[in-house]
Amino acid sequence: MDVHYLGAGNVTYEAAAQAHAKDLATQGKYHVKFLKYWVDTVKGTVYCLASAYDSAAIRKTHAEAHGLLPDHIYPVTAGARAASNGGQNLYLDLHELGAGNVKAADVAGAHQKDLAVQKKYGVNLINYWVDEKEGVVMCLAEAPDAGALIKTHKEAHGLIPVSVGEVKQGH
Repeated sequence: MDVHYLGAGNVTYEAAAQAHAKDLATQGKYHVKFLKYWVDTVKGTVYCLASAYDSAAIRKTHAEAHGLLPDHIYPVTAGARAASNGGQNLYLDLHELGAGNVKAADVAGAHQKDLAVQKKYGVNLINYWVDEKEGVVMCLAEAPDAGALIKTHKEAHGLIPVSVGEVKQGH
């Protein structure tokens, strides 16, 4: 998962879609496959989920396609995916737990606790990704608002994200 921090007010969904189209046109050259992307226009953040042999291939693809290099590239393991309800706002949160402090198995256990609590707050956790080396976890959820997602995490296991942003998923 690569993350572009472009700054508040510096990205539109349309501009991200155009950059993504350029990534798709270039990805084969570097053996990268861009799977999905999400755009937080308020914070100016773009998240790109890709499959690649290494982070250099992702950087080369972005560089050639449009020149917007990611600020971070997290080699992630995906969690169990749930179906989208399609009726609520979409949020992506970021947990920074510290390098070496995260194991995918532990996150899977915390996710199960989230699932047990989520309906209480009107949340539908769709997926999560873990970077064990950097100690980063990202969660994608449908929720009535960011507070509902935070309350779910707080009650389930106490691990509060450092940021939560409303995103729009690209196609």
